[in-house]
Amino acid sequence: MSQTAKKTELSSVFLTTPREYFSEVVETGLAKRNFKTQPAVQVYLVELLEHYLDAKNLFQNQPDTLAETFLIASNSQGIEKFELLKKLGDRSLYISGFFGDSLSRKLVDLDYYAVMGGAAYRSLAEFSREDEVAEVYRTFSSRFIDFVDVLTYISQQSTVHTDQGLLRLYDRYMRTGSELAKEQLIEMGVLTLPADQVKLAKQN
Repeated sequence: MSQTAKKTELSSVFLTTPREYFSEVVETGLAKRNFKTQPAVQVYLVELLEHYLDAKNLFQNQPDTLAETFLIASNSQGIEKFELLKKLGDRSLYISGFFGDSLSRKLVDLDYYAVMGGAAYRSLAEFSREDEVAEVYRTFSSRFIDFVDVLTYISQQSTVHTDQGLLRLYDRYMRTGSELAKEQLIEMGVLTLPADQVKLAKQN
């Protein structure tokens, strides 16, 4: 389902926009976890949930392991460095919150995602020139697991569910190079990378 279609579905079900809906569920999730944080952090969480309404944003252009992505980002400059670190931090946080149970059954577990995601946000805080923006990233870095708990609660309570079968399919393709899995991912619009650009990742 495309992002536009998902937004239409959300609006028809909740009679509100995705931004309004996610603002409400983030506020509720934080309250249920007794977690007080800055308004700017809440806005960031809402935007993260909006971004990943489209599954392609989670899976496309991710041929590297988390550690490889962090290394590339560390050796990059300017906007490329910022985008790689942000993608790494956000992806680690979202997967940890929505797919934590799946991670517990892998060699690479939640702790690994927390370490890499926290490191990415910490580097973003050091990279950011605006104090308010830097503080947002420092908050995510220092309380990464707390935010994972908030997203896990949202995942469990929300009527907007992420397709875990899609994650398993993507994981099989990354680990084995399965042509069938590749064809299915392409058909679903998740994967556009040619096979020779995809590495068999151990961590993802």
